[in-house]
Amino acid sequence: MRLHNQTFFLICIATLFLHQVESTQPPYSCDSSNPSTESFPFCKTTLSIDQRASDLVSRLTLDEKISQLVNTAPAIPRLGIPAYEWWSEALHGVADAGFGVHFNGPIQSATSFPQVILTAASFDAHLWYRIGQAIGREARGVYNEGQAQGMTFWAPNINVFRDPRWGRGQETPGEDPRMTGKYAVSYVRGVQGDSFNGGKLKDGHLQASACCKHFTAYDLDNWKGVNRFAFDALVTKQDLADTYQPPFQSCIRQGQASGIMCAYNRINGVPNCADYNLLSKTARGLWGFQGYIVSDCDAVSIIHDNQGYAKLPEDAVADVLKAGMDVNCGSYLKNYTKSAIEKKKLHESEVDRALHNLFSVRMRLGLFNGDPSKQLFGDIGPNQVCTQEHQDLALEAARNGIVLLKNSNKLLPLPKTKTMSLAVIGPNANTAKTLIGNYFGPPCKSITPLQALQGYVKNTIYQQGCNAVNCTSVSISKAVEIAKAADYVVLVMGLDQTEEREDHDREDLLLPGKQQSLIMSVAKAAKKPVVLVLLCGGPVDITFAKYDPKIGSILWAGYPGEAGAIALAEIIFGDHNPGGKLPITWYPNDFIKVPMTDMRMRPDPSSGYPGRTYRFYTGRKVFEFGYGLSYSTYSYEFVSVTQNKLYLNQSSTAQVVESSESISHVSVSALGTKFCDNMKFSATVGVKNEGEMTGKHPVLLFVRQAKQRNGSPMKQLVGFKSVSLNAGERAEIEFSLRPCKHLSKANEDGSMVIEEGSRFLVVGDKEHPISVVV
Repeated sequence: MRLHNQTFFLICIATLFLHQVESTQPPYSCDSSNPSTESFPFCKTTLSIDQRASDLVSRLTLDEKISQLVNTAPAIPRLGIPAYEWWSEALHGVADAGFGVHFNGPIQSATSFPQVILTAASFDAHLWYRIGQAIGREARGVYNEGQAQGMTFWAPNINVFRDPRWGRGQETPGEDPRMTGKYAVSYVRGVQGDSFNGGKLKDGHLQASACCKHFTAYDLDNWKGVNRFAFDALVTKQDLADTYQPPFQSCIRQGQASGIMCAYNRINGVPNCADYNLLSKTARGLWGFQGYIVSDCDAVSIIHDNQGYAKLPEDAVADVLKAGMDVNCGSYLKNYTKSAIEKKKLHESEVDRALHNLFSVRMRLGLFNGDPSKQLFGDIGPNQVCTQEHQDLALEAARNGIVLLKNSNKLLPLPKTKTMSLAVIGPNANTAKTLIGNYFGPPCKSITPLQALQGYVKNTIYQQGCNAVNCTSVSISKAVEIAKAADYVVLVMGLDQTEEREDHDREDLLLPGKQQSLIMSVAKAAKKPVVLVLLCGGPVDITFAKYDPKIGSILWAGYPGEAGAIALAEIIFGDHNPGGKLPITWYPNDFIKVPMTDMRMRPDPSSGYPGRTYRFYTGRKVFEFGYGLSYSTYSYEFVSVTQNKLYLNQSSTAQVVESSESISHVSVSALGTKFCDNMKFSATVGVKNEGEMTGKHPVLLFVRQAKQRNGSPMKQLVGFKSVSLNAGERAEIEFSLRPCKHLSKANEDGSMVIEEGSRFLVVGDKEHPISVVV
């Protein structure tokens, strides 16, 4: 999310002006002590929000209406409506990356959870929900203290991590659409104040507002001269149906998100923010979205300025409002909406529609109910920001996300002896900022990996090794010298925001500069095999380290948040048993031959195109999706599957169709909701901790077809649950499976179908056969 320089400057000035006077009371409307506004129908909580929003919009002049169509919406004093800032961020904690939140009052920090890609590696939906809850409460606490101009937070980022080079992949839950959708639902429900299973928000009141972004098929920022502002993503109906859209469908239908952000890019020629089929027909019509739709910052201006899709600025404004967008992050709607109406390119009713959505969300947040301290969520104050409970949760998330990629001869955990010496080497070893990724606020506390390791070993020697993460110059001799002298060596390497970030995609998958040379030299010189820690969001080709016997253990720690260094040290010294699993495929560097602009998910053998993600990628992998070791080993068994044969020919509405491969299938839509619900079955999996340490272990259930067919995933994640097991303990986990959801695939026309034939349920090294009869 980036604003053009002039727009950015003007909004910064406006925001600074808003913050010159410290507010000890949050901004709100309908003050009961103000007789001039108390009588307005839009202030009467006995009326429905629909009635109240309609009344408010009807009272506005055209100029007042237009002023509210941008993220920094000014006050309307005659109606007692304060200024409102739509842009706030809370990707992995309440942040001051937008203009809505500031930390220059009594609250000076917020809990910084791990970057999303690492949190996702826990495969623990309850953990994701609890993080959302904590962020929502802290957001409300910051607002109640008068340090927020808005309560709309532009998170989560639920674009599928399609290409390993993407600079913003770190912000996402990974490459699996179903898992990404589950993350979206869990996070959104937590932030907005819903229950874990949903249904608590029937009265509509929001603790805070979550916004699922970037709608849709946005996963390229700036790669080899192709930027997100002008990029036209050519996406098949098939890939839209089973990869790009499912996370957003889940976010809206199950998560009940109150916001969506439309993305910069075009899809098959049409800008996302100007796509009526996408915003109105699909999101609002088909999925039942009730909330506001915001453009990414300056995404309206680029429709004219960069993409040339609109001939005039007024055309761009008309296009987005007619498509169903409501508010512009930027100034384009403020500048050109009136002239668009005057030129008869746009009817005022489209502005009214947008405002109705905007004020409805503000009302759901309780901002038109009078003094917030006397309302629902009014008791959440500064004492609920950076609580010990939230800081412990940040530590738990880091512990359960970190992935053990290699552990030859059980090098880890290291011994905790008073006489041992430790060498800590690497450009990421003595920095706390790298740990918190991007879109962060000031964390509650800060500790570096070096400091955390020193807490275990007093005799610790440190050498940075590289001049910076880019490692353009390296001090190999100094690093080798301390490595030779120490009993054990921990190298803390990887990437940071200079290497992968918004507006910056990587061009290769290697460690930057001379990092590999440093690692190999140190490993060769060390007394014992070394421990390699990687801080990075996207995958890195470390094939050299995977097969080097002098590199005994490898840990991937993502960007693990404010408590990440503590979690890392606990794992290295055995106070926590790692259990995280990769939410993304780690590709070899030769994958970069594939253009990042190619949006196809499925492989094309005729051209050598290998496909993308674990579902379709046919090439060599450095590490697979779902891979992760532990200090324990776990065994599995299928205890029971309630249906081994599924008869779909019992539906009176379904018509059996034969595909070009002579495979019979039925359409999911033709089967009908009732039949699909009745076809659900369960699979119970036994899992046992065969090791000597207690561990938290994610159990991943996949389905694969017995015979690989063109266009079908090689395998598909259909369920996951995390379970804590003591040494020797066994548990049984029940997975509920719905054939219409879990056994279907997308046809080339984008419709979901279920094919006949044999499949296998897969967990670990165990398989169970099931068959479908159509």
